[in-house]
Amino acid sequence: MAAPVMEAVEAVESHLHPTPSFDIEDHPYPKGQEEIWRFSPLRAMKALLTDTPSEGHLSWDESLPAGVTSRGVSTTEAKLLVAEPPIDRVSALAAARCGGAQVIEVPAGAELTEPVTITLTGTGEHVWGHLVFNVGAHSTSTILVRHEGSASYATKVDVLVGDGARVNFVSIQDWADDAVHGGQHSVLVGRDAQVRTVTVSLGGKVVRLAETAKFAGPGGSLEQFGLYFVDGGQHIEHRLFVDHNAPHTHSNVDYRGALQGEGARSVWIGDVLIRKIAEGISTYESNKNLVLTDGCRADSVPNLEIETGEIEGAGHSSTTGRFDDEQLFYLRSRGISEAEARRLVVRGFFAGIIRRIGVPAVEEHMMAAVERELAVTMGSYA
Repeated sequence: MAAPVMEAVEAVESHLHPTPSFDIEDHPYPKGQEEIWRFSPLRAMKALLTDTPSEGHLSWDESLPAGVTSRGVSTTEAKLLVAEPPIDRVSALAAARCGGAQVIEVPAGAELTEPVTITLTGTGEHVWGHLVFNVGAHSTSTILVRHEGSASYATKVDVLVGDGARVNFVSIQDWADDAVHGGQHSVLVGRDAQVRTVTVSLGGKVVRLAETAKFAGPGGSLEQFGLYFVDGGQHIEHRLFVDHNAPHTHSNVDYRGALQGEGARSVWIGDVLIRKIAEGISTYESNKNLVLTDGCRADSVPNLEIETGEIEGAGHSSTTGRFDDEQLFYLRSRGISEAEARRLVVRGFFAGIIRRIGVPAVEEHMMAAVERELAVTMGSYA
């Protein structure tokens, strides 16, 4: 009787993470009272929640280092390749209505010196999409996915990382102001693999991403970093779930956001589940928000769900506030103007995330984008 009891315990899911399923009927249209939807702007996301056929596509531009392949597969085949089935209605519709997934494969043992780059550009259409990245065992790679232009885009992204592989996965949402983007990013970390994800959300009217991760075996390490800059009228929401379902695994989450303008809204939900089997793990999650003007709202909810006390360590933190007066005073006492002092503080706030992208040209582009965002409000301090 012991084995069935253990299986039942290990099957328990987080209350913040619905049971994954490809069946759209398992993900009914939300009413806004559900835990996973209560922060989300459902009216603005209506197109992503409605089961409507679409032949639309994003413009696709790829740069693939030697040995990396890209191929299309059917919807049926794609279901067999995912890191995890859909966890909400948006991702379930994306997987079901996309007409098939695009699979990008990094061969086992490859040591890529150039990034795998996928640039997706919207042309104003409603689009369902599914991407699968299959990273071979003991390979080393950086994968960069960029979103630009205007679209109503529902997506599912799966990243399967082989044993002993090292991968840096970067997703940038640099949409036009009217874009709406929702979906699910799922990572499966192989045994002894080292995975870093960097998620950057700067543009779009609404961006809502559910980011999940779990482990295929012991010894895996996961670092997740995020940056978002929210302007007036924007809604940017990141929902993270790390499932420590294997022993001797490690995770670290650090997301940072800035908000400015009337009606700017950010939502960050972080949840770490440490299962009974996950002895000897360590985990920490952190979210920091910097409010630059009045009229903004930042919701930040870190969670830990622990089923065993045999761990190395677990913790979380969340902060939301305005500029540190002491930092500003220190800089101004050195002859720096208030506008420049504020700019330096925000640059420093984001620099620790941007430098982890690992692609110098993209890091420079992202810092320039932050500077453009700052110019909206910093001019009043000149």
